[in-house]
Amino acid sequence: MEADDAWHLTDRLGAEHGRGDPFAAAIRATRMAMLITDPRQSDNPIVFVNDAFLRMTGYSRAEVMGRNCRLLQGEDTDPDAVGQIRDAIAAKRDIAVDILNYRKDGSQFWNALYVSPVSSDEGETVYFFASQLDVTDRIDALMQTRNEKLHFEREVEKRTRQLTEALAAKTMLVHEVDHRVKNNLQMIASLLTLQTRTISDPDAKASLKSMLARVEALGTVHKRLYQSNDVQRFDVAAFAQELAVDLVRGSGRQGIELDVDLVPVEVAVEQAPPVALVMNELLTNALKHAFPRDAGGRLSVSVKPEGEAIRITIADDGIGMPQDGAGGRTFGKRLIESLVRQLNADIAWHPANPGTRIDIRLPVGGTGHREST
Repeated sequence: MEADDAWHLTDRLGAEHGRGDPFAAAIRATRMAMLITDPRQSDNPIVFVNDAFLRMTGYSRAEVMGRNCRLLQGEDTDPDAVGQIRDAIAAKRDIAVDILNYRKDGSQFWNALYVSPVSSDEGETVYFFASQLDVTDRIDALMQTRNEKLHFEREVEKRTRQLTEALAAKTMLVHEVDHRVKNNLQMIASLLTLQTRTISDPDAKASLKSMLARVEALGTVHKRLYQSNDVQRFDVAAFAQELAVDLVRGSGRQGIELDVDLVPVEVAVEQAPPVALVMNELLTNALKHAFPRDAGGRLSVSVKPEGEAIRITIADDGIGMPQDGAGGRTFGKRLIESLVRQLNADIAWHPANPGTRIDIRLPVGGTGHREST
């Protein structure tokens, strides 16, 4: 009988420690597969297996006794795991490893293997004790989770690629629209310039020039949008820098000193045109009225985040506002007030002694800012 053979084998192994060894009895009776090998013999053969090992592997005791444990290895057994076991046995140290093994019928199972050397009182390694546990369900669950994770990562990568391509296509389309709008505005500006040259009436000429400046400001907006990588945001500070430099240069006023204090700050792209027009009106007005008779002076432009808002300040050290503090209800003034309402912003004119300071507070809402580095 197989069970009787197991008893005899463990009795034989325990002879040098005394018969009736309770440890040997436990090895025979446990439901965990266990075996013992003898490194003192050639090829470290199996000298004991319990019944649980035979049930797990499908072998008979006669088929495994005297053979090396590699009989459980097969085509898909990981060579690295085999190498780890071999190295541990050569070094006579413990090892725990999950390894793919094969039953007698060729079916696979994952074996949670633990091998430990057993030494004599003299320090000689006399046996290797090994326990095995079928952990196929656990490994299969881990592999299924891993495969699902890989599948999910591939799907995320695929979707990300699709979204990136869609965003690139959208960006290209929006840039093309901005480019065409910019070109159309340039054409309108050219027509206004030609028309201005044919008009002799000073007031009409001045009105056309003001309109030309507004068209050019909008053209600058679309040029910056066309050049930007983000089609959803508009950098007010970068625009203010370009607009102020262009207007001062275009005015032909050599004595105007431009002072800018700009922190990169963005608004939603739909807010760009009204913001640009407001700044254009205020800067143009300062250049036109603050420094009469070609007088020189300082023109300051500041754009900064302020809490939950953006503060835009335009100041000059010119002659200051008229006594009524409003400068009359000109078209430019009405346009500014209309645009400020559209932006849900606040605007205030202050005497600067000397000069004038205009503060605009634009709520963040759809805006955001980033500090410069």
